[in-house]
Amino acid sequence: MSTQSTPATRLPVGRGLLYLIITGAAWGTAGAAASLVYRASDLGAFGLSFWRCALGLVLLLAGRGLRPPVRPAGGERLRRKAVRALATGVGLAVFQTAYFAAVRSTGLAVATVVTLGAGPVLIALGARLLLGERLGAGGVLAVGGALAGLGVLTLGGSAATVRPTGVLLALASAAGYGVMTLLTRWWGRAGGAGASGTTVGAFAVTTLCLFPFALHEGLLPHTAHPAWLLVLLVYVAAVPTALAYALYFAGAAVVRSATVSVIMLLEPVTAAVLAVALLGERLTATTAAGTLLMLGSVAGLAVSEARQARGARAAGRRGPVPV
Repeated sequence: MSTQSTPATRLPVGRGLLYLIITGAAWGTAGAAASLVYRASDLGAFGLSFWRCALGLVLLLAGRGLRPPVRPAGGERLRRKAVRALATGVGLAVFQTAYFAAVRSTGLAVATVVTLGAGPVLIALGARLLLGERLGAGGVLAVGGALAGLGVLTLGGSAATVRPTGVLLALASAAGYGVMTLLTRWWGRAGGAGASGTTVGAFAVTTLCLFPFALHEGLLPHTAHPAWLLVLLVYVAAVPTALAYALYFAGAAVVRSATVSVIMLLEPVTAAVLAVALLGERLTATTAAGTLLMLGSVAGLAVSEARQARGARAAGRRGPVPV
């Protein structure tokens, strides 16, 4: 039996773009929530990441339990799902763990710029070489504008210190993110990507990968405000984790990989807005300029992706186009 997606079941590109925009914004709230967690307790980065994934996994499993039962998959399909979950989960674990280590080594600003800046470049190259996806001149311009905006937003006015070890860790984080994105797109193009199953399996693998690091750092936090800490942890697990990653895997399966990576740069934009609005940080000219530059690049690339998808659907209705 063929596993190719049909037009009736394949997620429309426009909806995939919307899912990714929501994901980027939701991921951006995780930083502000993490800052509040650190203020309210002594929970470390690995402990927070572990509880984020573990509680997110519980919520995902609870959500699946509310759905109608599905027919059990055959042995070959189960094997493919296990391979997908393992590869995606390891990529997610490397992405998160290496990023936190890079922040500790070289600081937040440099780690963020290298990780989120190298990600779109690695993904664009990988998508061109492995998936045959062409970004086009407009796409290259949008990626360049987004990376310039990221640099202005994150490094503008800061006295950042660049340490080689931290840069290498940030590049490892970007590579993990790139592998996760490219694999999701590859499986989506092959049909039957199973975003829900991929998300649950990946989170199970990531939780297991993070457990020893969190155990070494300290799993159980000390806090004078346990109820507030619990609210924060549930939020981090529910919105920027369970919801956001479910939307991410669904959207990344139908949208070009380079476009996905640029849209995800909405994360630092959202984080910067929340830092000013909720955490009392000062709005500077560089923050505003970087935010506007990144938002413009993301919007331009999203419009281009949607227009290309409409053109492809129209060409499909007309039949093969002579070349």
